[in-house]
Amino acid sequence: MTAQPGRSFPVTWTELHRDTRALAWRLAELGPFEAVVAVPRGGLVPAAIVARELGIRRVETVCIASYDDRTQGEPRILTRLDGDGTGLLVVDDLVDTGVTARILRTMLPKAHIATVYAKPAGMPVVDTFITQVGQDTWIVFPWDDEEPIGSTRSRSAGT
Repeated sequence: MTAQPGRSFPVTWTELHRDTRALAWRLAELGPFEAVVAVPRGGLVPAAIVARELGIRRVETVCIASYDDRTQGEPRILTRLDGDGTGLLVVDDLVDTGVTARILRTMLPKAHIATVYAKPAGMPVVDTFITQVGQDTWIVFPWDDEEPIGSTRSRSAGT
């Protein structure tokens, strides 16, 4: 497991939308793509924005869980897609160490992998990204601002 990063980089909904639209504009030059593949959970919102901007109606998911709170652990493949990835655009919010992207690259070798944000260790694994952040930076996405209603931390804290 990796240690919790030292710096925090908060991203607002407006900033995320702006950066994701910029990603879509860059991807428009590389298409056409038959479908967008979202990597839940963080990639769901960016994938929806990219799909809308590129006029792609087919949106799939590939679920790989590798984080527990702010700690990266052993990845688990929860759902996968058939095929080699031809015509697919995989979208995630962030490439950190590249663990998830390497799994995606093995699973869908011909897919184009794009992220909104990228850290140096993961950058070589993705095809396209918009914003680079430091490896020791924790990006606080807008959906991370509050505890989810199903959080065990919220229930155990008596809230």
